[in-house]
Amino acid sequence: MSRIRGEGRSCKQATRGSRQLKRIVKNKNKKMGSTQQQQLLLLFLFFLLSAVAPQVVRAVKPIPNSNLGVEEGDNSIGIIQKDIIETVNKLPDAGWTAAHNPYFANYTIAQFKRILGVKPTPQSVLTDVPAKTYSRSLKLPKEFDARSKWSHCSTIGNILDQGHCGSCWAFGAVECLQDRFCIHMNMNISLSVNDLLACCGFMCGDGCDGGYPIMAWRYFVQNGVVTEECDPYFDQVGCKHPGCEPAYPTPVCEKKCKVQNQVWEEKKHFSVNAYRINSDPDDIMSEVYKNGPVEVAFTVYEDFAHYKSGVYKHITGGMMGGHAVKLIGWGTSDAGEDYWLLANQWNRGWGDDGYFKIIRGRNECGIEEDVVAGMPSTKNMIRNYGGSFGTAVV
Repeated sequence: MSRIRGEGRSCKQATRGSRQLKRIVKNKNKKMGSTQQQQLLLLFLFFLLSAVAPQVVRAVKPIPNSNLGVEEGDNSIGIIQKDIIETVNKLPDAGWTAAHNPYFANYTIAQFKRILGVKPTPQSVLTDVPAKTYSRSLKLPKEFDARSKWSHCSTIGNILDQGHCGSCWAFGAVECLQDRFCIHMNMNISLSVNDLLACCGFMCGDGCDGGYPIMAWRYFVQNGVVTEECDPYFDQVGCKHPGCEPAYPTPVCEKKCKVQNQVWEEKKHFSVNAYRINSDPDDIMSEVYKNGPVEVAFTVYEDFAHYKSGVYKHITGGMMGGHAVKLIGWGTSDAGEDYWLLANQWNRGWGDDGYFKIIRGRNECGIEEDVVAGMPSTKNMIRNYGGSFGTAVV
């Protein structure tokens, strides 16, 4: 709104300038020739345009589609865009419904881009980490929901909130690992996003400014991750409504439990490996069916911010950036559209109670392209918990 008001002042200045120019020309008309009048007119217009033009240029500066840098224009346009919602809802075959999601009620485009923290996996890493495939002999159900198959694992159904930090890459990894600890070791535990976010460092990327999902899993193998109780997520205090802060800096790695008498190294939980899953939908379904939820990365467009229900596919709006979430199942809609079922980390106020569906089988927004996971390890477990741990391996 400040720029609109600024433009209004510029227009008023131009109007006053025109009136002054008319008076000058009228008063000088008898004293000056036509050539002198033209020179005066051109000189005055030059100074007038010099004052007004910069404000107009800034006001129409285009918004970039990449989240690699925030331009000035990003801060002036809210993420809630009525035309996008109307465009989606007017299409009879859209397959999904858009609505004003309260989670982003006060967000600008710039703030929205900041929470999309997935960085493209380096080619060298893709070469080093072969994609896992499955035999087609495995019989897969037409519909599957990890929450139902492993109903004793409460973490699978949790919807978290990453806040104003671009930590989606860390949330997706931590959520999947803790789910797999329950599935394979019968342990309902909450692991620390903060540990991964703050302590992985350059290996994982740039903390709140984005990271690499596969490197998060490598961190679990090499360093492990403590419990949420030991190192709780930093973005839980202070800001009380969406969009009240533009961003948070990456927290400092302290390697010290917040709970008295808890030892950091003793609270570590490890993964035995870090791997990619082949992009064929059958391979992804086989991995989820056998081992539990996986972390997936995809490209987010403006219309995704307004998702409410149904099977999402990109319809309108520019590209905002990369995002990582937890894939927990699949199915087919009443309209016959195959979909993936995913849990987001934008609170239950967003989407379908925090979840969303996206069309399956055509790599929509790259959803089947970058799928990663790992298996939980018994390392450190016997000392801390004792007993046996199901099918997990060291």
